[in-house]
Amino acid sequence: MSRIQVRIACWTLTLLACSCSWAQHEREPLNPTEIGQLRDAAMDPQQRMRLFIQFARTRLASLEQIRADPKAKDRAQQTHDLLQEFLDIYDELNDNIDNFIQRREDMRRPLRAVIAADAEFQSTMRALKTSSAAAKEDERLPEFLLTTALSTVDASARDHRQLLHEQEEAAKHKKR
Repeated sequence: MSRIQVRIACWTLTLLACSCSWAQHEREPLNPTEIGQLRDAAMDPQQRMRLFIQFARTRLASLEQIRADPKAKDRAQQTHDLLQEFLDIYDELNDNIDNFIQRREDMRRPLRAVIAADAEFQSTMRALKTSSAAAKEDERLPEFLLTTALSTVDASARDHRQLLHEQEEAAKHKKR
């Protein structure tokens, strides 16, 4: 084997090992109880959206508790994990909305609840961003993750409002 082939093989093995290591650290943002609740509400968009909103709120409440507790162990990692879980749950909420829309479900009621939660989440994210910027260096939230979560919630809120408008227009035309 030539030196170049050996180097390529080494880099390939290194990348493979890193990707396997990363995959092992990937974790489910929902606990078994939450997964069971979602499974029970699989066909009901209203209940399913309510559950996703509840799970997202729980993560944000836990995040605020940990940030307020000066004695919390491994606070930086816990805040990172909870913020990532919130984002994963929120992304899953959006995926579920897309699935129900593809099945031509009436999403007007569930979307109203989601839009109300969007406003709450936007407010919480902005408050977290402001408090994180003012905090000491070791107490700050991961900037990239916080910015990603805020921009995701902002963009999704616009999409949810637009989708509700489209659903309401479609319902008007159905009645005629």
